[in-house]
Amino acid sequence: MDNYRTIQGDAWDSIAARLYGNEYLSYLLVDANPMHRLTVLFSAGVILTVPDAPAKPATVNNLPPWKRNSVT
Repeated sequence: MDNYRTIQGDAWDSIAARLYGNEYLSYLLVDANPMHRLTVLFSAGVILTVPDAPAKPATVNNLPPWKRNSVT
């Protein structure tokens, strides 16, 4: 597990996209940081715990239809 220091305007999905490459993994961040569960937009300097991402590569079958053409 690592830590992440937020920047002004960060949101759960944007942090997950930056750290994991997938905004749909934002639930991992929320679960690891229950004291910030109700936060929508973060102020600068909030320290979040970042759990390891599950080791499951993206495949065409687990992507939404509009992203399936980008996987090669």
